[in-house]
Amino acid sequence: MSEKPIDKLVELLQTSKKCLAFTGAGVSTLSGIPDFRGPNGVYAQKFQSWTVEELHDIRVFRSHPDVFYQYARNSWYLLDTLKANIVHQVLADLEAAGRLQAVYTQNIDMLHQQAGSKRVEEIHGTLATHSCLECGKKFKYPEIKKIVMTDKVPYCDRCRGLIKPDVIFFGEMLDQDLLERGRRDFSEADLVLVLGSSLTVQPAASLPLLAIKNHSKLVIVNSQPTPYDQFATLLFQDLKQVFDAINRKWT
Repeated sequence: MSEKPIDKLVELLQTSKKCLAFTGAGVSTLSGIPDFRGPNGVYAQKFQSWTVEELHDIRVFRSHPDVFYQYARNSWYLLDTLKANIVHQVLADLEAAGRLQAVYTQNIDMLHQQAGSKRVEEIHGTLATHSCLECGKKFKYPEIKKIVMTDKVPYCDRCRGLIKPDVIFFGEMLDQDLLERGRRDFSEADLVLVLGSSLTVQPAASLPLLAIKNHSKLVIVNSQPTPYDQFATLLFQDLKQVFDAINRKWT
């Protein structure tokens, strides 16, 4: 990889007044998490008589929570065994150095927080907490994991309501307050890093577009083309290669 584009990226990071990162599944795959979308993605797979995508529908979850949790036992409830990668770590370091204001992520794996990032806006919700669908009582990931790993469906100890991860399922609304913060942040940013996202899942993918309309610098690092490539100041494909290089030059 030519040093000149990386040098330009480091210069942009050093001179930016408000830099945001927008991260997608490509960041998670470096930690061993399979991609959800695409012809060979998780959503295309089958579990029992369901597609995995169907299991992430709120109506299916309510009617067949046992099937969802059987599936999730060997996926979502093993995420805490994985380690943050170089992308997570460099983003946390940039934030600590005052060069990155926030991470907006489409991922639910909690790896940004594991790496030390403080302001992480989880567009599609969080796995760190769970809620009773009846009374709203909150539960933390470790206590729900203990139940799920015994092949049981978690129910509220206060009202016996069904407990659901605080992840946005199909058929649920995104957090409107978070989206409003995102619209404000991306409208004000002068540098946006799009990392490991195809920028096709709406409305999340519309956030970087606000930065483009504001004539911000856009850096895209993704293995496949995105709809916004034509607007990018810098384009890269290999996340690990790029962030290894940033790490060397930054430190």
